[in-house]
Amino acid sequence: GNGTSGATIGHGLGKVPSMILVKRRNTNLGWTVYHEDLGTGSEVYLNMTQAVTNSNFWITSPTTSVFSVSDSDYVNASSDTYVGYVFANLDGACKAGSYTGNGSTDGTFVYTGFRPAWIMQKKSNNTGHWHIWDSTRNKSNEVTRYLSADDTSVEATDGGLDIVSNGFKPRKTGTGLNASGDTYIYLAFADQPFKFSNAR
Repeated sequence: GNGTSGATIGHGLGKVPSMILVKRRNTNLGWTVYHEDLGTGSEVYLNMTQAVTNSNFWITSPTTSVFSVSDSDYVNASSDTYVGYVFANLDGACKAGSYTGNGSTDGTFVYTGFRPAWIMQKKSNNTGHWHIWDSTRNKSNEVTRYLSADDTSVEATDGGLDIVSNGFKPRKTGTGLNASGDTYIYLAFADQPFKFSNAR
């Protein structure tokens, strides 16, 4: 870090990032998360359950080459070291987005454009865990097993959702996944990200 508000960091993706995770490595501070559906003035924390906050860690919207940060200790304190993970939406491979819960066992269908192998989602407008779902531990629907990124609990089995060929669909009414009117952000990776393969 350089302690300068508005500092830019190159990411090399060639696409505008949809989700960014940054962690200060040399002290005990949380993982701050930028998500395009929350905007530059807002963030959530990967290691916490709290709702979206407005600390302005992200000064301007990211571009195809850089993202910008404030001078906060969380993202850019002078001479401190950081690690960042940057994700851009890529057709058939990766998707960050959001959805609104409907409080029904016939939940909102969330279109990703591919069959997800891995999904991480969190309620953003209120407190809630980061739930991690995958297509490996449950081979068929309904997917009931999940882990929480923000705590050390063992695997939970009271999910669930359906993972389908082009997205996912909550099947529970719980507040962590599908409460009526609540907003959830997510990041998903494809089971077979082959749209841009070079096979012959």
